[in-house]
Amino acid sequence: MATLMNWTQLMSTTRFQINEQRDIVAMSPSVSHDAYRTPFHVDYDRLVFSHAFRRLGRKTQVHPLAKNDHTHNRLTHSVEVASVGRSLGRKVGGMLAANQRLPAHTQVDDFGMVVQVACLAHDVGNPPFGHTGEDALRQWFRDAAHQKYLQNLSREHINDIQTYEGNAHSLRQVASLEMYAEQGGMRLTAASIGALLKYPWTSSHPDYGRRKFNIYQAELPYIRHIAHDLGLPEKQGDCWARHPLSYLMEAADDICYALMDLEDAIDLELLDYETVSDVLAPLAKPEHRQVSNPRDKIAMMRGYAIGQAIESIAHTFIQHETDLLNGEFCEKDLLSCAPTHVQETLNNAKNLARERVFRHRSKLMYELAAFPCLGSLLDLLVPSVHEYVVSGCLNVHQSLALELLNPAEIKREDGLYLAYMKVLDYVGGMTDNYAAKTARELSGVNIL
Repeated sequence: MATLMNWTQLMSTTRFQINEQRDIVAMSPSVSHDAYRTPFHVDYDRLVFSHAFRRLGRKTQVHPLAKNDHTHNRLTHSVEVASVGRSLGRKVGGMLAANQRLPAHTQVDDFGMVVQVACLAHDVGNPPFGHTGEDALRQWFRDAAHQKYLQNLSREHINDIQTYEGNAHSLRQVASLEMYAEQGGMRLTAASIGALLKYPWTSSHPDYGRRKFNIYQAELPYIRHIAHDLGLPEKQGDCWARHPLSYLMEAADDICYALMDLEDAIDLELLDYETVSDVLAPLAKPEHRQVSNPRDKIAMMRGYAIGQAIESIAHTFIQHETDLLNGEFCEKDLLSCAPTHVQETLNNAKNLARERVFRHRSKLMYELAAFPCLGSLLDLLVPSVHEYVVSGCLNVHQSLALELLNPAEIKREDGLYLAYMKVLDYVGGMTDNYAAKTARELSGVNIL
């Protein structure tokens, strides 16, 4: 049976823009062809130099507002994930080349670069305080006392507003907000966008519920063009099969947060060296455990474990390539098909983090504080935006509140949906430090 997807389309370098008539159109290819800077290198550069990427340096990975300088933030996490993703992509590209299945317009490095770009972008939409920040933003809009602000919105728009999703906001950052705002965003290649879509459906898709998704209604027309260009099969209305390389982006993220979070826990004295070395042992060499310096020992074991995981996941990808290209890969992820010792090591690392790290009291207190912090910002902004869009009449306090949103100016013609999305762009784009500082200043505490 012929495959539904093919690598020639999946590695598309097409970029899309939104013109003055609000039409989404493919951009004309660049006249110059630089052999040393491919379209995928351009994608990489646009991400690295973006404001959204830079802000990750002050956003939570696992430990909010950590005082230890060695603790990962979203920026260091994203760089490490991108490094692993590049290795996975190059490994897969090399195996495709060895089997003469590499598209004519690509090189082995292009596969590594596309996955690396997706990895760099995968967290740029995360709000302050990590997943707890997502929960805080969702809870505010789901509170019964705030339903009056959602009247007359469509069910699809309400689902988006009530379900702040870091994955969807990452797509929104690159497709709408950064560089060419509301004109195609960063205008990344279709291949890079496709690899970023871990959940290529909307918040309203009936089979997937509202927990994880990648596409807000605001970006849906754009993604329809991307999916068509890439040849992604549409399984149901506005729900597509995943780009095969998105599985490598996902695996790189899994590998890093499973293994690197444990090192953070050691630095924060939540775990000891021996406990972590026991978890890493199945993917390390026996002689690694004989290293006398405990920090060097863990670093050596972790580095080798990552290498073993990359090798296993890349081979797993090739083994399931046909199913991936047919959109019929039914497993949860590539890790669930990897050799048992790789699965067990990464799963044991995740379980250890869940049991001993994620619910530690030092982390819990910061997470609890995220709710009143972000809630106070929405308490100020949402009523002001609602009043402006609905009536156009504002008191002095509300006028001042809207000035906070500049340069994301609220326009009455936006309607409530886009106006609320701009509020979520503003609050969700804050760093941990800036959100805490702004909430404290707006409370009037320490005004003198």
